[in-house]
Amino acid sequence: MTQHRGSGIRPPHLFLHGPPTLLFSQETPVLSALPCQSPRMSTKWISVLLLLQLSCSISPACCGKVLVWPTEYSHWINMKTILDELVQRGHEVTVLTSSASILVDPNKPSAIKFEIYPTSSTKDGFENLFAKLISEFINLPKDTFWTYFSLMQQINWEYSDFIQKLCRDMVLNKKLMTKLQESKFDVILADPAGPCGELLAELLKIPLVYSFRFSPGNTFERQSGHLPFMPSYVPVVLSELSDRMTFMERVKNMMYVLYFDFWFQTFNEKKWNQFYSKVLGRPTTYSELMGKAEIWLIRTYWDFEFPRPILPHFEFVGGLHCKPAKPLPKEMEEFAQSSGEHGIVVFTLGSMVTNMTEERANVIASALAQIPQKVIWRYDGKKPDTLGPNTRLYKWIPQNDLLGHPKTKAFITHGGTNGIYEAIYHGIPMVGIPLFADQPDNIAHMKTKGAAIRLDFNTISSKKLLTALKTVINDPSYKQNAMKLSRIQHDQPTKPLDRAVFWIEFVMRHKGAKHLRPASYDLTWVQYHSLDVIGFLLACVATATFVITRCCLFCCQKFAKSGKKKKRA
Repeated sequence: MTQHRGSGIRPPHLFLHGPPTLLFSQETPVLSALPCQSPRMSTKWISVLLLLQLSCSISPACCGKVLVWPTEYSHWINMKTILDELVQRGHEVTVLTSSASILVDPNKPSAIKFEIYPTSSTKDGFENLFAKLISEFINLPKDTFWTYFSLMQQINWEYSDFIQKLCRDMVLNKKLMTKLQESKFDVILADPAGPCGELLAELLKIPLVYSFRFSPGNTFERQSGHLPFMPSYVPVVLSELSDRMTFMERVKNMMYVLYFDFWFQTFNEKKWNQFYSKVLGRPTTYSELMGKAEIWLIRTYWDFEFPRPILPHFEFVGGLHCKPAKPLPKEMEEFAQSSGEHGIVVFTLGSMVTNMTEERANVIASALAQIPQKVIWRYDGKKPDTLGPNTRLYKWIPQNDLLGHPKTKAFITHGGTNGIYEAIYHGIPMVGIPLFADQPDNIAHMKTKGAAIRLDFNTISSKKLLTALKTVINDPSYKQNAMKLSRIQHDQPTKPLDRAVFWIEFVMRHKGAKHLRPASYDLTWVQYHSLDVIGFLLACVATATFVITRCCLFCCQKFAKSGKKKKRA
């Protein structure tokens, strides 16, 4: 795999959309292709051109143009890692975002370009929507399966309506769309958690690459990505099951599959189908446009996933944002060192949840005060009354650097994928307090692999948290299992980030990756499951059985009649 990093300069005549083109040939004298200069000057130009040619020969996708349709919060943080690397390799990256974006800040110095389009929505309105959705997610009643997922569906639809409004403001902006058409981008990188990237790719007629974590019930991966799925040993996302299921768990998993396929919709797909069809001027569906993605970059890896079949255009790149720890700020380092042999515990509920009710904060603080370790807690609420002297509160913490610190003994986490992978990367056992979305499933994976203990946010008590922390810290099996996952994460032929960038460059070089798409994309649902073949074979068997039966009956009747004639004779 290429390790070349571009200079960041984009010579307009050197970007290679196909195989590298030689600057010189036997038919064309070298000097005739160069400016008329003295021999000494000509040699200098030859050297420059040779270096430029070598640069793009080593990395044929250098100097490409990448358009990005991002999603907020941890999704953006993960995607930005890819974008920074693309810029380092000489690509021109443009992020298309609305004026209501929360985290995408174009005012910060960056080599990434930002194309901001106006929308009637506001940043405050977007933040309030997320705050409301998170609150509703956390407080969803989990007493029954049907109630929980029905309410989850309503929450997702509310988010979907907001995203569709942003998408409509973008595609109906004629000035913006004309500018994007004229820019002639080579590829679109999008996150399907925020629909519209697939519509943009269709309008601009350029290849689409997804950066993706999951969809409820694996519906996107199965229906749009045509990923094989065996419910007997592949647990449905959000089921919190492992790949080693009992009979009743397999029944439960199958019920999840049927539910997600026929009742649950992550987004209100009917609205998206109508919207996409109206914009394109022809009948289409959200799933059809998603299915045109050339590559699906999945933000997990086999240290996290349970073994299952995948297709050539699916690539696991989990942990691409992970990196060695940097030194801590002086005050934080001194606090960590003061912990002595007991070490420290890192506690954060992620970028979307910075505070909680005073009652719950006091319950947690009371448990933390009883452990011998020092605690670094990311918390932006009122200081708990039960906070112990061993615990310090911070509005922001360098999470990766803390998890990579030699004093760190445990990580209390909400179970976001980014945090999970940083803990895996550094080999830190976890106490999981999942809140919403994929977090319960993430913690379930870590629990199955012996690297975490799970607690429920709504029923947590000081005693439960204290017991979980003591177990994770003092039982060596948790650390050993965490280190095992860490070794798997580090022991890869290429780094996840390099793989992600390689496939984006691959799509640019070849204008897609059609050769990796299975023939199943051209089959109907009936053909894919061979129902027509099974029906034909059953019909053949039925016909043969009918014919044989009729022949046997005919022969029996003939035999009976001939027997009667003989008796009469």
